[in-house]
Amino acid sequence: MRPRAVVAGGAGFLGYHFVKHLLSRDFDVVVLDNYATGTRRNAQDCSIPDRCDFIQHDICKLIDVAGPVDYVVNLACPASPVDFDRIPIEIMRACSEGTRNLLELALRKGAGFLQASTSEIYGDPEVHPQCEDYTGNVNIIGPRAVYDEGKRYAEALCFAFHRKYRVPVHIARIFNTYGPRMRSDDGRVVSNFCMQALTGQPLTIYGGGRQTRSFVYCEDEVDGLYQLMTSEHTGPINIGNPTETSIRDFAELVLELTGSKSELCDLPLLHEDDPKRRRPDISRARELLDWEPKTDLRTGIERTLEWFRELI
Repeated sequence: MRPRAVVAGGAGFLGYHFVKHLLSRDFDVVVLDNYATGTRRNAQDCSIPDRCDFIQHDICKLIDVAGPVDYVVNLACPASPVDFDRIPIEIMRACSEGTRNLLELALRKGAGFLQASTSEIYGDPEVHPQCEDYTGNVNIIGPRAVYDEGKRYAEALCFAFHRKYRVPVHIARIFNTYGPRMRSDDGRVVSNFCMQALTGQPLTIYGGGRQTRSFVYCEDEVDGLYQLMTSEHTGPINIGNPTETSIRDFAELVLELTGSKSELCDLPLLHEDDPKRRRPDISRARELLDWEPKTDLRTGIERTLEWFRELI
């Protein structure tokens, strides 16, 4: 019998790629999504009769899935900066009520639980690079707190279920994932720059572009998530790319790859808590999971640009 996974948020950007990865590994999949940020195209493109079923459902409501379940995967939370002001309460509810409902499902089914956490739990870090033992520097009342604190709460809840009920949890801290199927309007730097360059608009750089990010291609990310999910390790484990790139250098790369004549437009920071540096220490992932990213930024962005050209 094939293993069976329930993937919450499976119609989203990362969810789509993770579901496809599971199907390629001969899993059966049940996708849960309420289309808060996921798309019907993603759900339809993953649909396979008797292999991948879709249930439109809000994880903040009680969850019941018929039949055996081997893994419950929580990828269901809006994660784009534009969502922090648009749906802040929904984000916090997804991280709290939604995570609890999914953990309860895993408990009832005797299933393993994969939690997609985030590098944002480190906040604007005072330690660089960020290792899993660092507890972070997060403004708990800032505009980003609905996501940052929501994910920190979700991690604590996972460990509570693990300690009290012995639910086998696996917590991944994800860093700036990009690739095909990203939303063109999600407000993240990759989609912003790609769309602006392809449509001849100025590339908007906030705060001088000196801040850094570490970009990991979607196929590498979902492979790391899969390795963690099927391991015996609880985590948290950073699943990201240790190569650090400044925002300004990234903008120059996008201009080069598109051949765009767009200019760079410097603007003040949108959010006061915007992290200045971001780079994961992935020693734990290398040692415990034998995992590290394989796709270089240039190759990944070329593939991503093909997706955005199709959207345009």
